[in-house]
Amino acid sequence: MREIVLFSGSAHPELARAVAGELGIELSPTRTSRFSNDCLEVQLEANCRQRDVYIVQPLVPPVQEALVELLLMVDAAKHASAGRVTAVVPHYAYARSDKKDTGRISIGGRLVADLLETAGADHVLAVTLHSPQVHGFFRVPVDHLHALHQLATHFAGEDLSNAVVVSPDLGYAKPAAAFARLLGCSVAAGAKQRFPDDRVVIADIIGEVTGKDVIVIDDEIAKGSTVFELVARLKELRVRSVRVVCTHGIFAGDALDRLIKHPDIDEVVCTDTVPLRGGPRPGLSVISIAPALATAIRHIHEGESVSALFQH
Repeated sequence: MREIVLFSGSAHPELARAVAGELGIELSPTRTSRFSNDCLEVQLEANCRQRDVYIVQPLVPPVQEALVELLLMVDAAKHASAGRVTAVVPHYAYARSDKKDTGRISIGGRLVADLLETAGADHVLAVTLHSPQVHGFFRVPVDHLHALHQLATHFAGEDLSNAVVVSPDLGYAKPAAAFARLLGCSVAAGAKQRFPDDRVVIADIIGEVTGKDVIVIDDEIAKGSTVFELVARLKELRVRSVRVVCTHGIFAGDALDRLIKHPDIDEVVCTDTVPLRGGPRPGLSVISIAPALATAIRHIHEGESVSALFQH
């Protein structure tokens, strides 16, 4: 069987090292340099010939730098005669650009998928894509993981008899319902409307939340506008407590500080698909996605089912 070789881009080397540790292998070195004209150059400093190469690089700010570096690493591995090249993209930022909802607008999710394929990616491993149709943008095999099981372990052993999982909108209601089943509690959803000026209004909550311990879950939190609007509606309905959970903690600007200091939010929980700026802090719990990524890589390498990881 081909040997696994694991590389990391500069976007999140801590996560890549954790994945390597879970696999029991060394993280192979890379060298990234910048020419005087600002172009990037990447060199993979380990033998790739006929190896099973995995490149860990979430698309996080600066997203364009991370994307180009990933494309160059995939290209370098392909031209180094790698047996198979898998792009491990824990956060696929362009997944939000998934449809033509106004005239003459780009669909970045599809374009980036094409770029990865053109660079030489034989396979893609991603975590919690913003919408299911993004999976179909790729013509190469994609294994799409979710982090619901990992997030659910954070609540293991707690009394959730009074808890309800709340999705900010109906678009995320299905994953929210799956999360609620893992926790053994009920589910509700917000009726959200987004306006052109990026203003979010949640007119109502569909489901019973009054007097409940609410666990808000979403795929990602960037500026937090939706969460703050949802929490305001929940407090009007006299919920007992609120905790906020997401897979991708982007936390743009001062969003994280505003969340953990919000008087009506008791805790914020996310995974480490995105590197946390400023390090850990009270009120924030970060769940590692590295064991799940390592298990998926092992299953891919050994030709085993990845979907089987979500059956229990």
